[in-house]
Amino acid sequence: MKLNNVDLNLFVVFDTIYREKNLTRASESLNITQPAVSNSLRRLRELFNDQLFVRQDGRMIPTATAKSLVDRVQIALAALDESLYELDSFDYETSTRTFRLAMNDDAECSLLPYLMEFLQAQAPGISVESYLIPRRDLAREFSTGGLDFAFDAPLISVPNLLHRYLAEDTYICATRRGHPSITQKAISLEDYMALPHAHVSSRRKGQGHIDLHLNRQGLTRNIRIRTPNSHTAIAIAEKTDMLMTLPKRVAERQSLTIVDLPFDVPNLEWHVYWAKICEHDKGHQWMKKTIFDLFQLK
Repeated sequence: MKLNNVDLNLFVVFDTIYREKNLTRASESLNITQPAVSNSLRRLRELFNDQLFVRQDGRMIPTATAKSLVDRVQIALAALDESLYELDSFDYETSTRTFRLAMNDDAECSLLPYLMEFLQAQAPGISVESYLIPRRDLAREFSTGGLDFAFDAPLISVPNLLHRYLAEDTYICATRRGHPSITQKAISLEDYMALPHAHVSSRRKGQGHIDLHLNRQGLTRNIRIRTPNSHTAIAIAEKTDMLMTLPKRVAERQSLTIVDLPFDVPNLEWHVYWAKICEHDKGHQWMKKTIFDLFQLK
């Protein structure tokens, strides 16, 4: 099959239907009418001699042919998008570009206040969107052009992704002010293990960095609440006798008493990830440098 003179917009529609699994949502995402989306789908079906998407329970389910095409379509669209960026000069003072970041609560608290303060002063037209994206989905998000940067521990090994060490932070124990068991700015291992804990995790199950470390020593924390939101856990710690174990950078900006952990634990290490195809994008280069310059000053 030759693709000479094929409207490239058809592949944008294909990708959007694949992601949205709904023609109405696809039309809203593309800011075109639903009949226009349906017409593009008809042309795609003729082009590939396949239904591509079958309606089932109100959703557009991709066929085997669509599934075999999607990775190549998404990579090609992302590469084309990148090529267009390369043709343009980038002026951060006048740019209205939106940068999309994947980060958890801790990374947001540590970086976003400084980044937004800088952008307000130096690049007022630039916007930022931050998402909590499961690690298993990062490669797909990058391949579709849905992300510019991800902040995570150095645990990701994906072709076509680059990464660089950003910074690290120590873990500390935090409690409400006036906690009856912490009067000398210290806590014993016995008290740490006995007292209730508020634990922050974006996953419904599984152990975090601290618990994995303690379990290797045959120890198990008394976790009384598990929540994906660090602000919720901090509010609970301020109102109860629960302990929190969190990065020092985050804890120092709260109304909490901070003490050293009564055991050694490896530091939290953050790396920044980005797609290899973005290496020559001038705007991407500028934002990457801004992130590293800002974070390493703090």
